[in-house]
Amino acid sequence: MVDASKQRPVAVLSLNPAVDITYEIPRLIADQKVHASNSRYDPGGNGVNVGRALKRLGVQACTFCAVAGEIGRFLRHQLDAQLDQACYLEVEGETRINGTIIESLTGAQFEVSGVGPAVSAAQWTHLLEQFVTHCGKGLGVITGSLQHSLPDDLYADAVRRVQAGGGRAIVDCHDEQLRHAIGAQPFLIKPNRFELETLVGHSLKDLNAIVREAHRLQEQGVSRVCVSMGADGAVLVTPSEVLKGEAPAVPVVSTVGAGDSMVAGLVAMLAQDASDEDALREGIACSVATVMQPGTELCDRATVEWLRGEIRLTSL
Repeated sequence: MVDASKQRPVAVLSLNPAVDITYEIPRLIADQKVHASNSRYDPGGNGVNVGRALKRLGVQACTFCAVAGEIGRFLRHQLDAQLDQACYLEVEGETRINGTIIESLTGAQFEVSGVGPAVSAAQWTHLLEQFVTHCGKGLGVITGSLQHSLPDDLYADAVRRVQAGGGRAIVDCHDEQLRHAIGAQPFLIKPNRFELETLVGHSLKDLNAIVREAHRLQEQGVSRVCVSMGADGAVLVTPSEVLKGEAPAVPVVSTVGAGDSMVAGLVAMLAQDASDEDALREGIACSVATVMQPGTELCDRATVEWLRGEIRLTSL
């Protein structure tokens, strides 16, 4: 349980949130209508998922969202019950809808990410100022996709602003957005293995290769690099050590939101100035607890508490 009196401020940026629709079907059939056996609607988007998971962990955080249109109003209605605190920026257009299809016969999962509304430079600046002010000397979580109207180096600007104010920037994005953000030297980044391979331009065949590339990112000014590796756990490279974490095998229902939940677990511990070991353990526990949930549902506290004792950490 998080002690709110000892917690640093936490601000979460979610420029492109969504309503996530999940359909469970027997199997996709080309050019044929398939009837779902189950469907659900959840708030979505990386930043929103981080904020939702933090609330479940008892961490006080404010999530800064850009929302639009009727879908945006529906999303706000959902978020009012699932976020600790939210600050909404109203823009023109419609909030995006993401779709996930899960085949019960094969276990395959298909995801389609929608297109969000345009956000102007002036609107972005206004939201960023609020985000940085709330963050203060705490943690600023910068994650998720950007609208097409915004430049790839926008997150780098956010990182610089957070850290110039005495805060710590936590970044979880990919491709050119991640590359630019790394140049701004954030406190922590959390790519998954594929995102790290994309960043460095070649496959990483084993753990040694992953750790080697993480050290190279540290040489560029990133204090901590956490790489999630699916069923193989995660590795956290810090200034003083390399930690590998593994979790017990669990039934995987849906992987949507697992990475966001890991970020939330890391942030929950870092907000209390806990050890790197505790941060990695919490991150993995939250991620594993999420894959046990249907659709885009996230981890629950009881499962996270059980998993904490099951995570095995080793120093490499």
